[in-house]
Amino acid sequence: MLPVMTGLTTPTSPEPATTGEAGAPPEATGRRRRAPLLHRAWLVAAVGFVALMGAAAFGSAPGLLIEPLNSELGWSRATIGLGVSVQLALYGLTAPFAAALMDRIGMRRVLAGALLVIAGGALLTVNMTEPWHFVLCWGVLVGVGTGCIAPSFTATLTSRWFVERRGLVTGILTAGAASGQLVFLPLLSWLIENHGWRPASVTVALSAAVVLPLVLLFLRDHPADVGLAPYGGDFVAKPAPLRGAALRTVTVLARAARTGPFWLLAGAFAICGASTNGLIKTHFVPAVHDHGMSMTAGATLLAVIGVFDIIGTIFSGWLTDRFNARVLLGVYYVLRGLALMALPSLMSAEVEPPMVLFIVFYGLDWVATVPPTLALCRELWGDDGPIVFGWVLASHQVGAAVVAWAGGLVRDLTGTYDAVWFGAGALCAAAAAMSLVVRKATPV
Repeated sequence: MLPVMTGLTTPTSPEPATTGEAGAPPEATGRRRRAPLLHRAWLVAAVGFVALMGAAAFGSAPGLLIEPLNSELGWSRATIGLGVSVQLALYGLTAPFAAALMDRIGMRRVLAGALLVIAGGALLTVNMTEPWHFVLCWGVLVGVGTGCIAPSFTATLTSRWFVERRGLVTGILTAGAASGQLVFLPLLSWLIENHGWRPASVTVALSAAVVLPLVLLFLRDHPADVGLAPYGGDFVAKPAPLRGAALRTVTVLARAARTGPFWLLAGAFAICGASTNGLIKTHFVPAVHDHGMSMTAGATLLAVIGVFDIIGTIFSGWLTDRFNARVLLGVYYVLRGLALMALPSLMSAEVEPPMVLFIVFYGLDWVATVPPTLALCRELWGDDGPIVFGWVLASHQVGAAVVAWAGGLVRDLTGTYDAVWFGAGALCAAAAAMSLVVRKATPV
């Protein structure tokens, strides 16, 4: 009973019975404390998972909003895609600064502020009447807010709280976004079809707001805050807050950008974003709707992607702990490209078995790229790895932003998405090649 309580309590300082020489935790004197049966690191990871899941509601909505905004407000798909592009780009560009800001003021404060911004941005869309309202509320506010709850948050949490099982935990946390998609896509689709898009926007806002109390109550910035060692490691004193977060972020980028591996990883991850958030998440539902499938059926298929995304991402984290991350990325991108090239032939008004097979595979592969990409950033850049990964993530979102806009433009001009599927498939082959040639030597 006592080991469990030790792992879950949150004292302001270590209790006397658990201290070693000179009042320091035993880990500080070289003797590792017996690991609690339920280490608090898993509670922190669970709170992070729920926060990522709640924030993911925003990502479920853009593809569902294209049709109703086009019908009610008369906005073109390219116009709506521009707002989504701004959100995706700011999501990525905010992430590296958020990672450095977490080093300055802590994960809990950054996460709480981000959830408030997301809730406010989504709620303000209810009264929008002009395209620039959509760009400001959904693009800028939601983009900045979600950028602070990006995988750079996952990188910071796993680096501080875990020594062992980092790949597995990275996979679990990354799957949080997929869980949000699973929960919210059918709900938002039903709300839009039966009550309009405004109640769906309110639901997105509430989903971010209800997570806030959990973050404030249970998330802690560092194991030392509660007198614990990280999971599988020795006690480490909490470092002093790092000043100059923005300068450090830019400095790390400047140093990493002088190396070939950075551009290879960034280029491959840009294609990853283009082929997931930019293409499938934004345009899959309107694409199947073009072939006569209902929006609810299309949204349900995306939700199924979320189910298998959880499985695939956690499994990818497990594989990353055991196999060469470069090879894993090469395999993931090749298989994804083949699937995209097959997609146009699978479109129909009904959900047929080949489409279900595509959905299952794409779900397994969706963000399976995150654990090995993050592992390579840690391998190559050490303590700066989370910030470097934030910049690599920025490229992911820029790629997604370009395709979110370009996909709508191609559809407006040609009346079909076919060219977009084939183009994305070819790009995935290039991403596989870039991943495989990332050198093993640590950049200078």
